[in-house]
Amino acid sequence: MKHVIFLAGENGALRGGKVGGVGDVVRDLPAALLKEGWHTTVITPSYGMFHELPGARLVDRVEAQFRGITQSVDVFEVPGSDERVRNIAFEHPLFSPHGPGRVYCTDEPARPFATDSNKYAFFCAVAASWINNTADLPDAIHLHDWHAAPFLILRQFSPGFERLQSVPTVFTIHNLAYQGVRPLSDDESSLEEWFPDLRYTYSAVRDPHIGECYNPMAAAIRLADRISTVSPNYAEEICTPHMGEGLDAELAAARDDGRLVGILNGCEYSRPKGRRPGWKTLLGLMSDQVDEWLEAYPASRMQAIAKKNLASLPKRRPRLVLTSVGRLVQQKVSLFVEILPDGRFALEHILDELGRDGVVIILGSGESTYEDRVAAIAEQHPNLVFLCGYSESLAEPLYRSGDLFLMPS
Repeated sequence: MKHVIFLAGENGALRGGKVGGVGDVVRDLPAALLKEGWHTTVITPSYGMFHELPGARLVDRVEAQFRGITQSVDVFEVPGSDERVRNIAFEHPLFSPHGPGRVYCTDEPARPFATDSNKYAFFCAVAASWINNTADLPDAIHLHDWHAAPFLILRQFSPGFERLQSVPTVFTIHNLAYQGVRPLSDDESSLEEWFPDLRYTYSAVRDPHIGECYNPMAAAIRLADRISTVSPNYAEEICTPHMGEGLDAELAAARDDGRLVGILNGCEYSRPKGRRPGWKTLLGLMSDQVDEWLEAYPASRMQAIAKKNLASLPKRRPRLVLTSVGRLVQQKVSLFVEILPDGRFALEHILDELGRDGVVIILGSGESTYEDRVAAIAEQHPNLVFLCGYSESLAEPLYRSGDLFLMPS
């Protein structure tokens, strides 16, 4: 039986492991490949939480070089939503720099990706060491978004990982806009700081537009054996300057080499179709979640606004319920907070149009600028419930509950 290993920042098969679409793919694709006769393993950081899930057990320890120091990492096997898929989580304090449970961290604008780049560079070093030490190498390694890209750099340039070069690699682009760009050197979050002995080639890792910077997305496009993305049309579109997010030349070269392919994203509908929860049930779920967040962060202004607006909602279901679930980042919510000619936000116009006959419920977190803007709108509009955070137990009921689902992607 052939064996494929997935490396990803998210895994929706584990409780708390899904932030966005990557988590869905990494949950459902390994299970789908089982039907094609593949053995599947998914590896993620533990983030200080997966190793404590029910049934998790320590199965190994691995040593990896990071910042010139040998780090010892615990390897846990964690039961997931499909018992036939093996889920591995690496546990070490460096995977939860801001405390347990944070999959992604937001840095100040002057140092984008600094915290997450440290975390995922270390993750890839541990993954490369662990896979390299196995008696039987996998038949393929499937890497997801920029978080897994350092694995390809280590595989290509790091002494001791030559064995991994015999394993075919697939790199999947989920979100081309997020590339994880960091300096090559002279920063604690930089390529040479993480891997001081790396004998890399500048042309392979460089950012195509910013001098002396490392671009993991660009490096992965150059180094992977195959690159896949979410549809055949999109695979063509990203080879153009209009859609390529600055990497159109790299993508066009991969296309011309026959390495770039678009595979239409699908949805996994094998789970039983659920019923739309009643309005009273949904109110209870939202209130319980906000109370839980307030217990953890009693001074949270955003949760206080959410609690106040939830209390003001009618006890009977409004005529229209609009829901939105996603990360609050420029790419996802900029249309909500676009300023229209009258000086007000687009989201305010939606809320005014609904009036007392409708409510907008937004679940998500992300960049503080967008969190603050949406919270400020909620403070002035009681028919907006902004649930600032992420909750898988709330996401599913919100998907089912809305008369309209708002997706300003």
